[in-house]
Amino acid sequence: MSKLVIVESPSKAKTIKKYLGPDFEVVASMGHVRDLPKSRLSIDIKNNFEPKYVVMKDKQELVKKLKELASDSEFVYLATDPDREGEAISWHLSYILKLPENQKNRVEFTEITKTGVANGMSNPRELNIDLVDAQQARRLLDRIVGYKLSPFVSQKIRRGLSAGRVQSVALRIIVDREEEIRKFVPQEYWSIDAKFIPRGSRKSFNSSFYGTADGKKLAINNEDEANKILSELDGGEYTITKVKNGYRKKSPAPPFITSTLQQEASRKLNFRAQRTMKVAQELYEGVEIDGMGATGLITYMRTDSLRMSAESIASAREYILGKWGDKYLHSKERVYKSRSNAQDGHEAIRPSMPWLEPEKIKHNLTLDQYKLYKLIWERFIACQMADANHKTTQADIICNGYMFKASGYRVTFDGYTVLYVEGKDVDEEKTSELPPLEPSTIVKAKELKPNQHFTQPPARFTEASLVKALEENGIGRPSTYAATISTITSREYVKRESKALVPTELGEELTKLMKKCFPNIVNVKFTAGMEENLDTVEKGTTGWVELLKDFYGDFDDTLKKAKKDMDGVKITLKEDQTDMVCEKCGRQMVVKYGRYGKFIACPGWPECENIKKFVVETGVDCPKCDGKIIVKKTKRGRAFYGCDHYPDCDFASWDEPLTEKCPRCGGILFSKKGKRPKIYCASESCGYIKDEK
Repeated sequence: MSKLVIVESPSKAKTIKKYLGPDFEVVASMGHVRDLPKSRLSIDIKNNFEPKYVVMKDKQELVKKLKELASDSEFVYLATDPDREGEAISWHLSYILKLPENQKNRVEFTEITKTGVANGMSNPRELNIDLVDAQQARRLLDRIVGYKLSPFVSQKIRRGLSAGRVQSVALRIIVDREEEIRKFVPQEYWSIDAKFIPRGSRKSFNSSFYGTADGKKLAINNEDEANKILSELDGGEYTITKVKNGYRKKSPAPPFITSTLQQEASRKLNFRAQRTMKVAQELYEGVEIDGMGATGLITYMRTDSLRMSAESIASAREYILGKWGDKYLHSKERVYKSRSNAQDGHEAIRPSMPWLEPEKIKHNLTLDQYKLYKLIWERFIACQMADANHKTTQADIICNGYMFKASGYRVTFDGYTVLYVEGKDVDEEKTSELPPLEPSTIVKAKELKPNQHFTQPPARFTEASLVKALEENGIGRPSTYAATISTITSREYVKRESKALVPTELGEELTKLMKKCFPNIVNVKFTAGMEENLDTVEKGTTGWVELLKDFYGDFDDTLKKAKKDMDGVKITLKEDQTDMVCEKCGRQMVVKYGRYGKFIACPGWPECENIKKFVVETGVDCPKCDGKIIVKKTKRGRAFYGCDHYPDCDFASWDEPLTEKCPRCGGILFSKKGKRPKIYCASESCGYIKDEK
């Protein structure tokens, strides 16, 4: 009789089976097997918020199989993911399989390697009920907010809308930024940028106007002020009065946690948060590696701890020593301190085998897996490397009572930057190396150029900067960021413009309604406080029922007041209005939303039942017939372009048709997105292609 180990995914099961051998049966639960049914609230609020869980419809056959395997096994180990969600899945499995309470059957694998699996199996523990209660409190709280608010906002704005505890705050942050941008009034300012050449030298260096000769900074507000300064500088002698040389050190960034991995993957790889977490899950659960079989390549990817095991640090330092030598190894082990509110249950995200270079296994990985593994590996190895050293120079140049300043640096030792440099959300101003400069040296003004500037509004959020803002404000948890961003974009509350997240009219009106009727739900500090309260459940200092009771009283009163205050109010969006006139009754037709998506309808329903199909036109003629190309969607919701004469005409394309004509033949142009974007002519005989990179 074998022992049964239940994990969450088939790939993880396959990897673990390899290490455990024939005495163990390893099967996957495929995530949650029991949950609150979607059809109703399923929480008995009057009876201490008792949840009514059911086995999910698509898991009933699997649960039947698990019960059979469990009854035939001498022992059942619950080895779901090592986090709050994984603990809850194990708890539900324990209930369904009728496993003994307080049995030490819960095992955790922080990395899917031979050592990681052996450590987990040798240290089984009882289920952590505080962890389960924390997940349950979060689940029920989100269900109450979502199921109570969503019908309200759907009734007031548009059918099928949703409002959630974390997503509503994330949306508000984006909307508030958009309001800041709209209200921003640019202020004019000027700079005077110079190029100087030291006497006896041919090499010029850049400098900028600073202020008066006594060191007082002087703002240039307009062109007249700039021209006045230039006229007073005219014909003057420029002298270097001060040169300050110094040194600075740059230290490597710490290893990744969930949020910083999502941010850096967005900056450097252009990965969305959801894509990052999907690929990281694959790397954690195991990939087939030549000579090694199914192997977990990274530690668990949902963590906010910067802790690293002594073994992994030693392995990284050994690798650095062998690859670059003692000069590139930091003098002592680098240890990083986690934030005060970090859950320290897991290590930072790192390669499970630091000696396993990305290039050596590139042929075993998908392109996404290789890119993300390389990013994680380089960041971890770099964190144990020596600092980069820069020699810095600053110089003051004086002429006719005015001062210019020049600064630059030279890399004297590249240190960790030989391997990895952290990305930035905003490009840093580039400075070049200055030539040798000495006080009292006369320099020649090769160029004096006045430049007009305007102050810039705050930048729109990208996925990377939004994740950073959510983390800094204590909104949600790193494991929820990807799902939150996915929700607000898929619901069309936010659209993407290049990397920027821009609120739609729908998103702005929804936020306006939430601010008016449910100010606490979209209040950043209130939501952050709720996250802290949920953490106290995990620590065992607050009961989950007590937390829900404290929240629900005010929430229910606010909801009742909102329903009363907004009785009979319907918010109409500009984007839902059309210029079509109902031919039956003369009313202006509107866009409506039904079970199967958008349609055009007369607002006079039920008196007038006139409806029409909703069509998104491209304004481009079909290249195969006299029809028009319109936007269509697959069953999975992916947009493509096809002829409106279908099925008589079968033209279809994933690439977007453009209204501009081919400059070569006058035909239809298409825009192809992706890694190699291009614009090309639909006519094969023409062959016109324009590279968009």
